Amino acid sequence: MAESLYIPASATKAEKYQAILPQVEALIQGESDTYANLANVAAVLKEAFGFFWVGFYLVKGEQLVLGPFQGPLACTRIGFGKGVCGTAWKEAKTQLVPDVEAFPGHIACSSASKSEIVVPGFREGKVWIVLDVDSDRLDDFDQDDVAYLERLMGIVDLHS
Repeated sequence: MAESLYIPASATKAEKYQAILPQVEALIQGESDTYANLANVAAVLKEAFGFFWVGFYLVKGEQLVLGPFQGPLACTRIGFGKGVCGTAWKEAKTQLVPDVEAFPGHIACSSASKSEIVVPGFREGKVWIVLDVDSDRLDDFDQDDVAYLERLMGIVDLHS
């Protein structure tokens, strides 16, 4: 089991993702507990990038229910199709939101959140989880985040 995370100090965002993806896979591949794995993935993302909030919501019936996260208090339950997370679940695709105030129906779990990316995870072709990452800066996420976080969720789906 890994005791520490290697993050290149002067790396670009893409280089940081490239460095952490194999570390995440090594970290979670030998652990069978989903919550333990999700907690460590959230911690890795928070440590590597300093995101304002990073965590998971799991599909339970017709709601997303808060799972492991790093950051301030969060909304506990989100309905299907509601907010950015519920939309990612409903549409089964990544939501990249440069300004949360401009997103119709945005759920403000924290007024400090300014931009957001939500990436769904899949089991047997259905969304079972979403990764929610918030920033306290506008337009903080880009296509690098989309590509690498989707790859990360592929690792999570495989090992959880």
